[in-house]
Amino acid sequence: MQKMDQTPLASTLLSPPYVLLLLLPLVFIIHKYFTSVSSKSRPLPPGPRPWPIIGNIHQIGKNLHISLTHFAKLYGPLISLRLGTRVVVVASSPMAASEILKTHDRLLSARSIQKALPYKICDVDRVAIVWASTCNDRWKSLRALCRTELFSNKAIESQAAMREKKMTEMVEFLSTKQGQVVNLGEVVFTCAFNTIYNLLFSRDLLSFEEEDKNSGLKKVTSRLMELTVAPNIADFYPILSRLDPQGMQKEMSQCMKEIFAAWESHVKERRETHVHGSPIIDFLGVFLANDFDDDQINWLAFELLLAGSETTSTAIEWAMTELLKNKQVMEKACEEVDIEIKLNSMKESDISKLEYLNACVKESLRLHPPVAFLLHRALETCEVMNYTVLKDAQILVNIWAIGRDPSVWEEPLLFNPSRFLSSSVDFKGHDFELIPFGSGRRICVGLPMATRQLHLILATLIHHFDWSLPNGGDFVSLDMTEKFGLTLQKRQPLFLVPSRRRL
Repeated sequence: MQKMDQTPLASTLLSPPYVLLLLLPLVFIIHKYFTSVSSKSRPLPPGPRPWPIIGNIHQIGKNLHISLTHFAKLYGPLISLRLGTRVVVVASSPMAASEILKTHDRLLSARSIQKALPYKICDVDRVAIVWASTCNDRWKSLRALCRTELFSNKAIESQAAMREKKMTEMVEFLSTKQGQVVNLGEVVFTCAFNTIYNLLFSRDLLSFEEEDKNSGLKKVTSRLMELTVAPNIADFYPILSRLDPQGMQKEMSQCMKEIFAAWESHVKERRETHVHGSPIIDFLGVFLANDFDDDQINWLAFELLLAGSETTSTAIEWAMTELLKNKQVMEKACEEVDIEIKLNSMKESDISKLEYLNACVKESLRLHPPVAFLLHRALETCEVMNYTVLKDAQILVNIWAIGRDPSVWEEPLLFNPSRFLSSSVDFKGHDFELIPFGSGRRICVGLPMATRQLHLILATLIHHFDWSLPNGGDFVSLDMTEKFGLTLQKRQPLFLVPSRRRL
């Protein structure tokens, strides 16, 4: 059978002159838009010259945080780019971060909803905290609920025994793996995930022994976080969003269904037996007492679990890698832990005594923040550092770049925890040279618990075990390459061999 020829119309329209003619209206619209922008009293922040239609897309590498850090060195601490039709403003210094997260926090605290997300904006705003598009009254009430019921000082103190129990379970599991190779990131992910899952549902979901199941869930969550920041042509050209040209919305929808299914039956069971006025034992009880529907419960559980488990395992993996590569730092940290922690069982209340370990955590978060960027959007056009930031501009605060800025940090690429021993700089959102958990309205709602969790897990790992590489490898040769995603994971997972210390 002969191949059917194209129709004359299709053949004509696909010829180069007519393709160009079809694109001319789009070029005109974009040109007119950016010309009107340039006529403002203040210019846009400087940046690389954009091409027509595509903007600066072709200049962005696979590692977005590195590309934008390079541009900041060329054009300054506040720059702008055009990715398709989207204007992106990037802050890469403590001063620029302070302008966005403090001075203009009210106007710049919105958030863009990725086109890959299989939900309408109004639906996300009804149920979300992290991904809500604006800081509206509904968002404020959800944040307040989390602060008072889950992350208040009283709540955190009451949860200490449960977190200590999860540490004991992790130690017992690793003790059975002496002389064997373990993926430290997956072990910590299981521990952190179960800790938060118990706060939500009063039970474990993962098991240290069922490594295939754990690995499967971790892969789904990791893939979901990759999709969140993966380049999506529909974000650059919203007119294409309904087409889902890269299939990202479909894949994200499938990932979310798999995650929601993990606790679906438990929520159903608790809902059927729930009695209003009964004692509240976990956060699911809070949800049910406030008449949350399944979508609200699924989404909040999803956000809290992802934010708490993936970032914690990533942060611990980087911290352990740095300690192992720096023998003297590891020895000093272990010596402090052994002196301050007299008993074989560590208590969360002991963590405040570990000044050097606290410095190690800060230094690791400076060099390896779990997330490279804080993501914001401009609610209104405003002026920042004598430049115009347009309404609906995507705003990125490059905390990875700030943590490695030589004008801020002496020998910024050197892992040196001692720099924090005589410094008041902390990561609670007030010191803009160190903001791994954010600042302002959008600061991480779980920060009070996250700080305890990080210190407790790291102290437990170095207190109870000595560590070696498979086949007697040298720690100096550990790969420090990052894998860009919503979290900055190690490209090569940290495989270690534990050996129980004699205490």
